[in-house]
Amino acid sequence: MRENKNGLEMCSGPLAGKLLRFAFPLILTGVLQLLYNAADIVVVGKLGGGHASVAAVGSTGALINLLVNLFMGVSVGANCLVARLEGAQDREGLRRCIHCAVGASVLIGIMAGVFGFFASTPMLRLMDSPEDVLPLSSLYLRIYFLGMPALVVYNFGASILRALGDTRRPLIYMMISGAVNVVLNLILVGAAGLDVAGVAIATTASQFLSALLVIRCLMREKGAYKLELRKIRLHKGPLLEMIKIGIPAGIQGVLFSLSNVIVQSAINPMGSAVMAGNSAASSLEGFIYTALNAFYQAALTFISQNLGARQYGRIRRVFWQCLGMTALMGAALCTILYLFQDPLLGLYVSADDGELAEVMATGHLRVRCISIFQFLCGFMEIGCGGQRGLGRTWLPTLVTLIGSCALRIIWVHTVFASVGTLASLYVSYPISWLLTFLVHCACFLPALERRIRQQKSQPCICS
Repeated sequence: MRENKNGLEMCSGPLAGKLLRFAFPLILTGVLQLLYNAADIVVVGKLGGGHASVAAVGSTGALINLLVNLFMGVSVGANCLVARLEGAQDREGLRRCIHCAVGASVLIGIMAGVFGFFASTPMLRLMDSPEDVLPLSSLYLRIYFLGMPALVVYNFGASILRALGDTRRPLIYMMISGAVNVVLNLILVGAAGLDVAGVAIATTASQFLSALLVIRCLMREKGAYKLELRKIRLHKGPLLEMIKIGIPAGIQGVLFSLSNVIVQSAINPMGSAVMAGNSAASSLEGFIYTALNAFYQAALTFISQNLGARQYGRIRRVFWQCLGMTALMGAALCTILYLFQDPLLGLYVSADDGELAEVMATGHLRVRCISIFQFLCGFMEIGCGGQRGLGRTWLPTLVTLIGSCALRIIWVHTVFASVGTLASLYVSYPISWLLTFLVHCACFLPALERRIRQQKSQPCICS
């Protein structure tokens, strides 16, 4: 008998509807989370310091993702382990894992906040941030990383709920905190005139609110899902398993973000107008990526639960259906962005900005070279999620390192160094996405078929 009334039964019954029920709230949650940064960029562009402030906030995205991914990989391990234990109906293991994950999130969040606060300015200098942007970028990052403990706690808590099939309540919490973020942006920037500092304070406050809401939710659960603060411990077994899965995922995220930081470093010397146009288009791409990433989360969670339940044939169905949904969603969203790129890019910069033409031209170029191929990134994520859900740890990391990150870095120092145009830099993205996806599939599908052949006669746990 399932204790979690808010979750989904992932190991039996019709599949497509459950995947959509899981993914749709996750899409909305990710979009709202992206609105933190997008609202920051829009508000400072319209009400703050113009394109220089847009460049300062937008150009920090790659660095934020680099540091966040470094410390957030263990949450992927928590998601996989909780989902696997839920599929196996291991109630005691589930209880220990949840308390261990929350304890780990607090420790990791504090470490990430301290590191990010002190490392922000030196890393911005390494990225060749222009002198007119550096002070604003540095200020934004230092305030942002004060909220890192809350961000990590929220993401761990949300990962636990999603592993149990509950994507609705994380959506509600993000709606609340996202609304608070927008209101605070308007007050602190529009009324108080705090510019970059104002949007950073608003984001940090919103992160603490979302963390409090998700912890309150876990404390009000029942049975094996209930969080009791006095029982939070770093249990050796679950912690090591989360680290085993999560550290490679974190390293993969770091390497992926590192390649983006290197690309951003190649863009920064081109000036604040080019940085602003690139940041605006990149922000729009983020919405597409988030929508497609929901199917990666679905593949990871459904495959992990069915691995615990030894439902190997169902894992194959999960993979192909998630891939198909990613293709349909990606085609629709990429087409919409291409058709409406002018008004969408125009949201990020004031119409009377002196460098509007260059900002828009850069945004248009990125849309044509990267944004309309974003569905390939979704394919790559599904391939990676399939491998992680199947219990693999280092192989997806190595595939991403070689097929995407290393290729992109080599491209910057060879093709881009030779040609020198933004277009020659941007095309490295879709090429690396496609190659990495193909390698992920070549690793995942044969391994799954072997499991089906070898263990098809074993009884499953879920009925």
